[in-house]
Amino acid sequence: MALFELFDETLDINSTENYELSVQMSPEGFAFSILDTIRNKYVLLRVTEPDNNKYLTAERIGEIINTDDFILKRYKKVNLVLPSSKFTLVPAPLFDPGRKETYFTLNLIRGENEMILSNKIPEPDAFIVFSVAKPFFELTQQLFPAVYPFHHTKPLLNYASCNSKSITGNYVHAHVEREFFNLLILEHNKLKFCNTFIYKNITDILYYVFNAYKTMGISPDGTIHLSGLTKEYDDLYSNLAHYIRNIKFTGPSGNFLFSYVFNDIDLHRYINLFTVTNCE
Repeated sequence: MALFELFDETLDINSTENYELSVQMSPEGFAFSILDTIRNKYVLLRVTEPDNNKYLTAERIGEIINTDDFILKRYKKVNLVLPSSKFTLVPAPLFDPGRKETYFTLNLIRGENEMILSNKIPEPDAFIVFSVAKPFFELTQQLFPAVYPFHHTKPLLNYASCNSKSITGNYVHAHVEREFFNLLILEHNKLKFCNTFIYKNITDILYYVFNAYKTMGISPDGTIHLSGLTKEYDDLYSNLAHYIRNIKFTGPSGNFLFSYVFNDIDLHRYINLFTVTNCE
């Protein structure tokens, strides 16, 4: 079990009512960050990841939370992010809250122990309908009963929509997690493609990305934006560079700053955890 943390010396356990807590949990890992809302500055990041080829159970995450000195304090605001590879988008005018499971099962197979949830997003005007493992949902409700969880694509789509506004033509964004990745394509700030792909190796990711480029007629002279579990000069980066001219790692952006202690980490790895503060 790997533990990684960064914290600013101004972090004060007695001032959490001035802080915003963001928590992200899934079998692939558990992380939380703290934003000092007075200074609009991130002052803490704490990450727990399972050993190679292993997973975290909801029970184990519950144990971590209950022994943590910060998480269960009183906060100004709490955000919850539950990453999941299974989701679909439903246009808002067609959405009926009572039919979430119907929308989901039109495209996806619901697992035996999964809950179906939904999030409203402003751009595009739609709802994300997604599944999470029931033990994880029940854990969030036990610890944070007043907080409704967000699917990780909510902050991701919000980020892509905001950042595509300054780009003429196509905005392409690939967000990589341990066993799946999201591919978003916006054209003139309109979402044209949004999907999740399960992968076993880098070749799978390259296949799906290049196929999308070919099918949608996207020029390799443009830029692909990367976030999540990838870094400069790794296998994914190096192979993409053979075909796509410009590769950019997308750092979190919003009405916030980062303490200097964050200077030496890849902020794009935790883009959804940091940018969820931009979501309503």
